[in-house]
Amino acid sequence: MNKLLNTLFAVSVACATSLAWAQPATAPAQATNVAPATPAAGPTSPKSLEAKVAMCVGCHGIVGYKSSFPEVYRVPKIAGQSAKYIAAALNAYKAGDRKHPTMRSIAETLTDKDVADISAYYENLGRESRKAAPEKPSREPSAQVAALLQKAACASCHGANMSKPIDPSYPKIAGQYSEYLFVALKAYKTENNTTSGRNNGVMGAIAKQFSNAELKALANYVGSLDSEMQTVPEPRFHSH
Repeated sequence: MNKLLNTLFAVSVACATSLAWAQPATAPAQATNVAPATPAAGPTSPKSLEAKVAMCVGCHGIVGYKSSFPEVYRVPKIAGQSAKYIAAALNAYKAGDRKHPTMRSIAETLTDKDVADISAYYENLGRESRKAAPEKPSREPSAQVAALLQKAACASCHGANMSKPIDPSYPKIAGQYSEYLFVALKAYKTENNTTSGRNNGVMGAIAKQFSNAELKALANYVGSLDSEMQTVPEPRFHSH
């Protein structure tokens, strides 16, 4: 419990100081709009779920909140993302396959049940106001981007509309913040860095085919599509 409380404090400080314009409100960081969760095993009390999600809302519960590591970008929308993908991502941070100091410090405190509960919470969060992504991309790519999409074979995993992956352990990416997508794609190219980068054989092989300018063009297009995901505001936080 002390480790969890220490982590919560450290994460709150990291989130509050990463950009001066995004400050938490004076009330304690607790989730008040807790959505139903599907626990890994056994019941989950609202209080314990609130404590788990409290580690997330300081960044992912503020619309437009930006991280400053390894560069400035809006943190990803995760409400409406697949629970299986969120769990895979958290476990990758926990194992060190995704190298991000703050996310790893959070993931290392989580049990398998914690991961399952948090993942289910965010999959369900905002469901009542969610619009399903169209079956086809909501806008056509330019000729350049169409060629890049074909070369990368994005649709073969993420679906033709970039929002229906062939396996729920793959992310929905349509409408995700383009600057986050760009940072994530570049991370798959990063090697021999102890604090930044992602280890994934498939995505690494794909990303390394492209220049950063090409990755940015891909990210800008995918980020412009209609999305099932959103950032659901946490009432106890506000952005400036």
